[in-house]
Amino acid sequence: MSIKLKFLGGVRTVTGSSHLLTTPYSQVLLDCGIFYGHRDEFYQVNSTFSFNPRKLNAVLLSHAHIDHCGNIPSLIKNGLRCKIYTTIATKDLCKLMLADSGKIQEEDIYYINKINRRLGMPLRKPLYTEKEGRRASRRFRSLPYRKRFKLTKDITCAFYDAGHILGSAIIVLDIKSVKSNIRVGYAVDLGRKNLPFLNDPTVVEGMDYLILESTYGARRHEPISLAKIKLKEAINRTYNRKGKVIIPSFALERTQEVVYFLNELIRDKEIPELPIYVDSPLATDITDVFRTHSSFFDEETRIEMKTKPGPLDFVHLNYIRDKKDSKALNHDPRPMIIIAGSGMCEAGRILHHLKNNISESRNTILIVGYMANNTLGKKIVDRERIVKIFGIEHELNAEVVIINSFSGHADCDDLVKYVQECLPIKKVFVVHGEVAESENLVQLLQNKGIDAYLPEKGQELQLEDG
Repeated sequence: MSIKLKFLGGVRTVTGSSHLLTTPYSQVLLDCGIFYGHRDEFYQVNSTFSFNPRKLNAVLLSHAHIDHCGNIPSLIKNGLRCKIYTTIATKDLCKLMLADSGKIQEEDIYYINKINRRLGMPLRKPLYTEKEGRRASRRFRSLPYRKRFKLTKDITCAFYDAGHILGSAIIVLDIKSVKSNIRVGYAVDLGRKNLPFLNDPTVVEGMDYLILESTYGARRHEPISLAKIKLKEAINRTYNRKGKVIIPSFALERTQEVVYFLNELIRDKEIPELPIYVDSPLATDITDVFRTHSSFFDEETRIEMKTKPGPLDFVHLNYIRDKKDSKALNHDPRPMIIIAGSGMCEAGRILHHLKNNISESRNTILIVGYMANNTLGKKIVDRERIVKIFGIEHELNAEVVIINSFSGHADCDDLVKYVQECLPIKKVFVVHGEVAESENLVQLLQNKGIDAYLPEKGQELQLEDG
C-alpha cells in the first residue's frame, strides 16, 4: 500500500509551509502558507502549485500565522473544492488574518505602482485581494482539541494543543493500511513551555512518523524573564535620547505578548509613562478574538483577562485604525513606542514607520521575532548599512535591539526533549528552518539514537506501513 509524503514548502527555509499526504484513496494538504521573499519570487512561488488543488480531499491547518495559512486564498483561486479543518480559534483568527493579508497586498501594490508609473515600469498586482481573503474563511470547519474525526475514507484526524499561539494545533493523522495503521504527527510549529497566555505543548504518543519544525534547531532561548529586562533597558535608553521605539511585530500573539510586558513595566514603574501605539486595526480585532476564546489560555491568563482594565487594555495603550492617525505619528516629536505589522517588515504600516525613523540615531528598531532570509527584517537584524524601503535606499542609523527570548517557538533543547517524550517513533522529518538550523537538529536527534531526516523541497517519500 502506497502512502506518500511530499514536502512542498517550508523545507530548508522557514516560510511557505505546505506538505501533501497521499494514500490510495486520499490527498490531504497540511498547511498552505505564504512564502516570503523578493517580490518577483514571492508572486511566482505563491501563485504556482505542483499539484491539482481540485483533487484534494481535505486541507488541515495547524494555526493562523500567515506563513502557514496565508496562501489558502490562492489555493481556492486555483480550484480548491474541499473543506479546510482547524480549531475554532484558528478559524476565527484566519477570518481576520487572510482578509488583512489581502488588504496589505493591495495597499502595498498601490504604493509600488505609484512609483512604477512615475518610472515607466510595469505595474504589479496582488496575489489576492482583501475580498478574496475574507471569502476564504467560508471553507473552514472547526473542531475542538482531542476530538477524533473521520477525515476521508482511510484517514482519521485529531488536533492537540501545540502551545505556539492561540488555537495552534499538533495535527495527528491515523491512516488505515493493509498491514497496520500508520500514525503521522505534524508539529509545525511547536511552542515553548511556561509562556504567557498559553498551555504547554501536548505530548502525543504512538506516532510512527513526526514532521517537526526546526526554526530554532541550532539555538537556545534565553529565559522569557530576560525579554522583559531587555525591553525595559531598550525603552529607557531610547527615552533618554528622546527617540521612538519602533517594534515590527506580528499582529497575532507577538503583539499581545509585548503589550502584556509593557503593561507590567509601566505598572511597576520600570519605564516612563510614555504613549504606546499599536498601529494595526488587525491587532484590535485579534484582541477581541482572544477574549472570545479565553478557554484556550492557561489558568493564570484566564483570571487576568477578567480584571478591569485587563493586561491588553491599559491607560497608556492606544490602538490605531485610521491611516491619518498612523501617518500623524511620523510628525509627532514625542518619545513613544510604535508596534506595527508586518513582523518581517515585508509589507504593511511598519514600512512607513521604518522609512520615517530608521535613519535617526536617537530611535531604536526593536526586533522581537524571527526574521527569514531575504526579508527587510533580516537586513535590519544583520545591521546592513543601507536598506531599501519601497525601492528607496535609507541609511540604518537607528539602534537595533534584538530580543529572541520572546519567541513562541521551541528551541533546540525543547525540540529534542519533545521528540524523546513522544518515543518510540520510526522517523522524524525536520522542516521549517533555515538549513543550518535544520541540519543541527537532525544531528542532535541522531545523537540521541533517533532516526531524523532533512528532506529537500519537492521531495516525495514513501511511508512504511509495517
